[in-house]
Amino acid sequence: MHFATIRLQPARLRAPSRMPWTRTFSSSSQRYEIRDVGLLPQRLIPKYQESQVGDLLSLQWPAPPRNIFLVKKDYAPAVTASLIEFANHATSTYPSTSIILEPSVAEEVHSLLQSPVYSASLDQPWPVLHDKVDLTVTLGGDGTILHASSLFATCYNVPPVLSFSMGTLGFLSEWKFAEYKRAFREVYMSGAGAGDRGTVLGDPRPASDDESLELGAGPTGWSSVRGKSMGLTRGARILMRNRLKVGLFTADGQPVQRGSKSVGMPNSLDEQGAYVMNEVLLHRGKEPHLAVLDVYVGGRFLTEAVADGIIISTPTGSTAYSLSSGGSIVHPLVPAVLLTPICARSLSFRPLVLPSSTPITLRLSEKNRSRELEVSIDGVNLGQGLTAGMEARVWDEEMRHGKNEWQKGVPCVMRRITGGEAHDGWVGGLNGLLKFNHPFGEER
Repeated sequence: MHFATIRLQPARLRAPSRMPWTRTFSSSSQRYEIRDVGLLPQRLIPKYQESQVGDLLSLQWPAPPRNIFLVKKDYAPAVTASLIEFANHATSTYPSTSIILEPSVAEEVHSLLQSPVYSASLDQPWPVLHDKVDLTVTLGGDGTILHASSLFATCYNVPPVLSFSMGTLGFLSEWKFAEYKRAFREVYMSGAGAGDRGTVLGDPRPASDDESLELGAGPTGWSSVRGKSMGLTRGARILMRNRLKVGLFTADGQPVQRGSKSVGMPNSLDEQGAYVMNEVLLHRGKEPHLAVLDVYVGGRFLTEAVADGIIISTPTGSTAYSLSSGGSIVHPLVPAVLLTPICARSLSFRPLVLPSSTPITLRLSEKNRSRELEVSIDGVNLGQGLTAGMEARVWDEEMRHGKNEWQKGVPCVMRRITGGEAHDGWVGGLNGLLKFNHPFGEER
């Protein structure tokens, strides 16, 4: 997957401690600006309320979300036009909101927006978004969602993701763009009780003037939105997609660190590894010889795999590369991890579905004839290969820490379907995209 970036001029973004540089085309207008994302207030951390019926969670903001991160598909003029429409609607209808864009997108569209936009210069690390983004909105296909997720690959508390299907595939995208006003309002108002005036949920104390301003009460908060209350039981429905964590280790057991700044892409490995939404891929790449890997499951030796490569996938990624390689389709609510060989030499080495709590280690065998294996996370090459004696260790992230205490994972906003739980859309997605029960040779 290719993500194009355009370097911003240093003068266009300055540190939060200094006055922001303002780019204007009219002395009387505040439009056409790109501001430093560091100027925005700290992000809001929502809660996720468990439901008595079904497996989806209910999104509960402590105050109206303010910092909205828009991520779009590249090289698609229609998607760019939709992003402009969405951004202008959000800032005009919900005045407390601010729009965050990637640097190349900000440079492309800022002159067409009604309000200033915020971005980060390329010499700033992407983790600056971890402290600023309240909500991520994606416009594109599954690749756009994966790209947005990769920007939070070292963040344990990912902002909710509202995705609009505007790409080639739509396994992960829930909403049609024609529904964007209803979808955004549902997310924005999620957590506002009847007659809400800016108090924190669960806190009976009246808010002080400073707190009311911070929580968005008054002309820019929930109280300013027509039809403001959806009720606490009508919050946006959340499917918490679990991720895997991957770390690379040298032959002597030392972690390999590879930062996004050094390889020029969002995926990065810190000393604790990186989170993966879809899959980890080890592949022989351009080398002519098959890869030879020692596979350990739960700390015990499983097999010596001789294959083009191996995929370790989440249930979310089960409909991606793993499926093309013969792996099973697993519902995203099933706590599992998939181990799928790619063109194994031994026909007896079949795809496995293991408990999500099972750690997996792949060690490059001394028998491997090529110099190294390529390592990819969610379709993006890390730039750091696996050489002889090195290990790739993959383990699960624990998301639930008690009733209504959810951390980690990727919280995805699901479309509410009349007469059933929203995750029923997964079934419809299989029928629509994989043509289940579709007669062979018949056009649909």
